[in-house]
Amino acid sequence: MSQPVSEASLALNGGQRTRTTEWPTYDKGYVDLCGDDESAALRAIKSRRLFRYDNRPHTETEVGQLERELAGFFDSRYALACSSGTTAMALALFAAGVRPGDSVACPAFTFAATPSAIMLTGAKPVVVEVDENLHMDPVDLQAKLTPDVKAVVAVHMRGFACDVERLVAVADGHGVPLFEDAVPALGVSLGGRKLGTFGRAGAFSTQSDKSINTGEGGFLITSDRDLFERAVVLSGAYEQQLHRHTDPVLPTISDLTLPIFSFRLDEIRGAMARNQLAGLDKRVATFQGNFRYVASRLAGLAPIRLRQPVAEDAFLGESLLFRLPGATPEQVGWFVRALNTEGIGARGLGDASRPNNRCFWNWRFAFPHETEQDTIRRYQRSATLLKETVDVPLSITLSEADCDDVVEAVTKVCNAYRPPNSPIGG
Repeated sequence: MSQPVSEASLALNGGQRTRTTEWPTYDKGYVDLCGDDESAALRAIKSRRLFRYDNRPHTETEVGQLERELAGFFDSRYALACSSGTTAMALALFAAGVRPGDSVACPAFTFAATPSAIMLTGAKPVVVEVDENLHMDPVDLQAKLTPDVKAVVAVHMRGFACDVERLVAVADGHGVPLFEDAVPALGVSLGGRKLGTFGRAGAFSTQSDKSINTGEGGFLITSDRDLFERAVVLSGAYEQQLHRHTDPVLPTISDLTLPIFSFRLDEIRGAMARNQLAGLDKRVATFQGNFRYVASRLAGLAPIRLRQPVAEDAFLGESLLFRLPGATPEQVGWFVRALNTEGIGARGLGDASRPNNRCFWNWRFAFPHETEQDTIRRYQRSATLLKETVDVPLSITLSEADCDDVVEAVTKVCNAYRPPNSPIGG
C-alpha cells in the first residue's frame, strides 16, 4: 500500500496523475469480442435467414440451438431467447399472470429497466429497502408483502448475488412468486447453483456491458412449463410456432388466447450468443479474478467500506462498489472527482449532476404524483446508503497493471480524504 499522502499531492490539486491513459469501459469499445464472434455473425448472415422462425427445424436454427444450450448451462428445463433483459422480465411477469393494477416488489437499488418491466404489465413497483451492502432487505420485503403485491423481483445488482434463498423463503411464506433479475450477474453461481434458477424464472441480458455481449438481446430461464409456453407466445410465436418449442409434445395452450409482443431474438445475435456462451465460465473467471485482486488489496482501507457478497464467489466483479459511511454528498463528490482526476473512471451513485437510473428516486416515471424529495424521504435508509456509494467499472479487458492503478489511486485518495464533519478543500 502507498504511504499516507497530503491532499496537495493529488492530481486534483496539481500533483502527478496515477494514470494517463483512458479508463477502459465497454462504451469505449473495451469488450471481449474475437474473430469467432465475427464468424458466428457472418454464418447467420450468409444463411440468408435472419428471422428465428423459418423453414428449418427449430433445432437447426441459431436461436433454437442457443435455447437448448442455455437450458443445459443453467440445468433448467426451458430457455427462451428474446430482445432484451427488460423484455425477458416482462414476459415472465406477464406469463405468471401479473395484471394491471397489481403491485410487484423490487429493490431500491436496481437499473430503471426493472421497474420499467413491471410497468409494462400495467403493475406498479413497490420499493423494498436495501441493506448496507445494497442487497434487497428480506426484513423490509416481509413488511411490504401486502395482499396487493402479486410478485417479487429480486435483483443481483451490479453483479453481486442478493440473499435470494432467504428472499424466496419470505415470498413463499406469502404465496407470492419470486423472479430473478439476473441481468447484471450472468454466469454467476450461489452455493453451486446458477443465479436465475432460484425463483420461478430468471431474466438475463446480452447487452454490451454483460458477460455475453451481442449489443442487445436477452433470455428467460424457467422450469415451469406453463409459464414457459405462455412466455413463448407472448414473445411473438404466432400461427402455431409454439409447437416448435414443445415438440414432440403438443402445447397445453392455444396461441390464439394471448397477445404477441414481438420480443424475439434474431439469428445474428443468437449465433453470437452461442459462441460466447461456450466461453462464459472463462469470462466470469476473468471478471472475478480482477475483482478479487483489487478488493483484496483494498480490504480494510479506511475510510471506505467495500461492498460484500452474500457468499464467497457469489459475484461477477464487473464493478467495484464501496461506501464512504457518514459522508455528505459534497464529500462523496470530492472523492469521485479526485479519482477521476487520477485517471480512474468513477461515479457517485447519488450524484445529482448526473442522475443515475440505478437509484430509485430517479425513476420519476414510477412516482408521478410526488416530488423527488418526497420519494427520498419515503425510503431514507436506502437513499443514504446509495448516496454514500462510489462505483468504479472494472472492464473484462483490465490487465494487472490496470488493477494496480485502481488500487494506487483509491489508496492515494483515501489517504488524502478527511473524515465526515471535516471540511474538504480542493
